[in-house]
Amino acid sequence: MKIIKFKKQKNNIYTVLWDDDTTLKLYDDTIIKYNLLSQKEFTSKERDQIIKANDSLAAYYKALKYLSYKLRTKKEVAKYLRQNKYPADTINETINRLENEKYLNAANYLQAYINDQVNLTLKGPNLIKRELAKLGFTEEEIMAKLTTITKKIWQERIAKIIQKKINSNHNLSSRLLKEKIKQYLIKEGYFLEDILAKLENFTFMDDEDILTKEFFKTFNKLKTKYEGEILLEKIKYTLYRKGFELAKIEDLISQIK
Repeated sequence: MKIIKFKKQKNNIYTVLWDDDTTLKLYDDTIIKYNLLSQKEFTSKERDQIIKANDSLAAYYKALKYLSYKLRTKKEVAKYLRQNKYPADTINETINRLENEKYLNAANYLQAYINDQVNLTLKGPNLIKRELAKLGFTEEEIMAKLTTITKKIWQERIAKIIQKKINSNHNLSSRLLKEKIKQYLIKEGYFLEDILAKLENFTFMDDEDILTKEFFKTFNKLKTKYEGEILLEKIKYTLYRKGFELAKIEDLISQIK
């Protein structure tokens, strides 16, 4: 089979017309590698080789563009190429080439990722570790970088979150607020012992002040629906769910009565 015509497209791609009326879009690198400008006649096997080589080049360029936006892991690049329907052998070949050319560097990615999480988020070490594990890194690789972050940094972040939660609290008892803060920080990846140690250093708003405020707020909300003892029971239940002690609630109701 013979090449009849070349037509230049954008991005260093040519449309190649063959004598069987088929067309191929080939990169100029493929054209040069197989000397297509001077050699115009090929066997079916040779054309298949040209197509395969061009597909590998297409996968490589696509991966490079994907990497140009931000650092990626091998797992992310492989997934991206699979989504674009490249076969496994082409993906493996592309990954190997990218690694050899230093476009994929696990150590650099890990360091950059951890730096971003520390500087731009309030995530704790356990959450960062879980996210990196999902990206395909081993625990040994992760800990080698994560342990370079001092404990003081994590403690300062815990304190910052606790203070923010206290400042934004207007209706919870100190007991329930502490529990919610603890659960939130655990979810965000901080160690329980560090959380408890920091919580002890903070002063929480007097429960009695919040309880009184919440009583009248709840009373005004429910008084149009209920009355008498039923109203008081509804208020008592609502306040109990907000973490206030039942004895303190009943004592306040007695005083108000």
